Amino acid sequence: MQAGINDIKNGLSIELEGEVYYVVSYENVKPGKGSAFVRTRLRNIKTGAVLERTFRNEKIETADIDKKTLQYMYSSGNIYEFMDHDTYEHISLHKDQLGEVGNYLKENLEVIALVYKDKIITLEPPMFMDLKIIETEPGIRGDTSKSGNKPAKTETGLIVSVPLFINEGDVVRIDTRTKGYAGRV
Repeated sequence: MQAGINDIKNGLSIELEGEVYYVVSYENVKPGKGSAFVRTRLRNIKTGAVLERTFRNEKIETADIDKKTLQYMYSSGNIYEFMDHDTYEHISLHKDQLGEVGNYLKENLEVIALVYKDKIITLEPPMFMDLKIIETEPGIRGDTSKSGNKPAKTETGLIVSVPLFINEGDVVRIDTRTKGYAGRV
């Protein structure tokens, strides 16, 4: 479906040069001379790259993106198996198709799949994940949350920076948007 420049809004998904983007921000500009135009910031859904683009009197191809809830089941080598909650269909994805979600996969984890033209573009993990620390330097008595950070390896293999008082075996909450420590559980 096509849209004009007046239809551009935050969150609109568009197809541009074979890639799917969504509008992060837009600004309608009406100069004193000449015709109006729209200045936009677009984020590539697949790669996360940000692009600035100006649209004048042109038609824009909108992208109809569906969301599916998938449940992670297991992996075998580089192949990861998911189950569609609606149809109970098994979906196999290669490790390269997972993107950042691969850092958070635990059995029975539910992720959102963005589907465009019957093809999974990307997967979105939950906003926060509770992960167990399996490897880190031991904490020192008297350390507080303000004294610094150290690297720690989680049960999924993700390396995250945690406060010094966190020990092996502790469960921490990770913000998947920033890949940062959000608290101890």
